[in-house]
Amino acid sequence: MLAPAGRFAPSPSGDLHIGNVRTGILAYLWATTTSRAFRWRDEDLDRVQEGAADRQLAQFRALGVPIDGPVVRQSERTGLYAAACERLAARGLVYECYCSRRDILSAPSAPHAPPGAYPGTCRGLSDAQRERERARLDALGRAPALRLAADGREKSVDDAVLGTVTAHVDDFVLRRGDGVWAYNLAVVVDDGDMGIDQVVRGDDLASSAPRQAHLAAELGQPEPEYVHVPLVLGPTGARLAKRDGAVTLRQLAGHGFDLWAWMGESLGLGPWSGLEDAVDRFDPALMTREAAVFDPPPLSDAG
Repeated sequence: MLAPAGRFAPSPSGDLHIGNVRTGILAYLWATTTSRAFRWRDEDLDRVQEGAADRQLAQFRALGVPIDGPVVRQSERTGLYAAACERLAARGLVYECYCSRRDILSAPSAPHAPPGAYPGTCRGLSDAQRERERARLDALGRAPALRLAADGREKSVDDAVLGTVTAHVDDFVLRRGDGVWAYNLAVVVDDGDMGIDQVVRGDDLASSAPRQAHLAAELGQPEPEYVHVPLVLGPTGARLAKRDGAVTLRQLAGHGFDLWAWMGESLGLGPWSGLEDAVDRFDPALMTREAAVFDPPPLSDAG
């Protein structure tokens, strides 16, 4: 059995911006200060930029962050996702969905469900109706998605930063119509297989935690400890983006940017001098719960 562990699981869709880096460092600090291993996973099922995964990992290693065990790549683990889906299907918990995004948005919401939640349109179709829908999609060059038959109720999880997080668990997608395994399934299967019992990530993903906890229970996996940390925002208060200026470490290098000092300050913990100092002085109880605002220097001035 693998030792308890935390993880950082970036999507290699491009260079990490300063907010992504801060979240990854926090995942490491939370893991190492709670005597956990720290693992790395490339979530490369979709939107992959060539070379980005290697650059992201090299960046963390250059910062001195040790990675325990081999790097895990989702693109090499599709057999695990298929096997998990088959186990769920054997219990009658998986069904085909023929709806487009437009169909879902225009359908009446289920009682007590939030806007945009899947209303279960395809859940109770007859065999004859399913055959007709498969033929319709086939004529359009499309295939059905696979959804989890959930209980349709709200579920709550405990979060070390946010407290109780509650969300409606609808019949969410397990495999997309284009054959790509969905985020929620892949993340839960990977965390269970890798021994991840602590999930540290940005608080924009907090609403996914109840869904993932529900799926983990259906797969017979323990629910991890959730830690959703504040984001880094751009100067307008919106999510940090490349259009804001120099936001990646590579871009900021020409400006004499001190990552460790900025990171400690951004968390309300005072400037850090490096990784060792960060480990020694990291205190979740004193960490700010508010988003940090980063005002990047203009790209035109980058060295």
